[in-house]
Amino acid sequence: MLGGLTTRGRCLLAAGFAAGVCALVLDERDLLRVAVFVVALPLVSAWLAGRTRHGLAAQRDVAPARIPVDSEASVRVRVTGYGRLPLGGMLLEDEVPPALGDRPRFVLDRFPGRQGVDLEYTIRPALRGMHRIGPLWTRIGDPFGMSEFSQELGGRTRVVAVPHVVPLGDLPPGSGLGLGEDGSTRLRAGHGDDDVMVREYRHGDDMRRVHWKSTAHRDELMVRVEERPWHGGVTVLVDRRAAAHRGSGRSSSLEWAISATASICSHLHKHGQQVRLVTADGAVLAGGGGDSDGGHDENKVLDALAALQPATQRDLACDLDPGHGRELIAVLGAVSAGGVHELTRSRPPGVRSQALLLDVGQWSDGGEDNDTAATAHRLRAAGWTVAVVEGRTGSMAAAWAELCRAGRATGVG
Repeated sequence: MLGGLTTRGRCLLAAGFAAGVCALVLDERDLLRVAVFVVALPLVSAWLAGRTRHGLAAQRDVAPARIPVDSEASVRVRVTGYGRLPLGGMLLEDEVPPALGDRPRFVLDRFPGRQGVDLEYTIRPALRGMHRIGPLWTRIGDPFGMSEFSQELGGRTRVVAVPHVVPLGDLPPGSGLGLGEDGSTRLRAGHGDDDVMVREYRHGDDMRRVHWKSTAHRDELMVRVEERPWHGGVTVLVDRRAAAHRGSGRSSSLEWAISATASICSHLHKHGQQVRLVTADGAVLAGGGGDSDGGHDENKVLDALAALQPATQRDLACDLDPGHGRELIAVLGAVSAGGVHELTRSRPPGVRSQALLLDVGQWSDGGEDNDTAATAHRLRAAGWTVAVVEGRTGSMAAAWAELCRAGRATGVG
């Protein structure tokens, strides 16, 4: 019971004890009566507030449950109950993470009853991620503000803050996008030998797996791998390595890259494309097992990007083709010469590869120098189409349009 006393109640209780001691020392009966009253008031108030009979239940709905960053969603909490409301009223506070806004508070002057009462407020995510709202806390006090008791209501509700999606207005030419030769037709051309996945020979590989056509084409020993390419569609790769990006929070180059990836995937989905979303460290986020695994599910792609965390891997390492035999669109941060080699060495010849390359030095307050121009040159020399993004203020739609124009200019694919 004493644990429910507020600062006012504790101060009054201490003052009552002090007055009682003084009354005994001075032999003042009137002061002793006042002291007894002052001590009894917070104790009785706390006892009554703690024994107030009430039963409450809460149900929370969020619409929509999937919210783009910087957009608003409505939260409705329906509170029902039985019993009676204490004289001091009831304070309700829903626990909301700072990334979604301030904690809403409501004061009920009457008990909701079985018919219930609806409490509504809005949230506005400032950061992408998987957030949880709740629980709802009730605080019941006495009319004098001397005691307060808390009770937890309801559970927690998941809210998905997805990356901001920017409308894009163009499509690259070539394979898999309906403009020019169809990628799936091209990959199936021949008698089944052209669509094999190959990599460089490593010591201990079975010589029976040597792919002689690729060996002759690349002038180095190449071997077949067991995994077969998934024909058709587009692979979108996002570089989530922390070492490849600059800046912090929502203004970092990593968040720009994730938003660009979400925009590209959404744009391709709208044009009927099957998207396979992967990371630079080899993780498959969506579209890894056919249509049922998110290849045509934009919400699954957005959920995966909302939950995406930076990787500790410092440089790129690709044992297999990062595009999995498909057309590849990569959103890259800073990439070393070795990273470029890893990206390009396992790509099948003739399959279109494109990259949005972020000049991450523009995201750094120190303006540190980086080798973006050299990286772009190496990628282009390997047959890639590249558009360089100049800083955080660069338009995402303009960078995408530049990539599409560059693809048409090169005539690859």
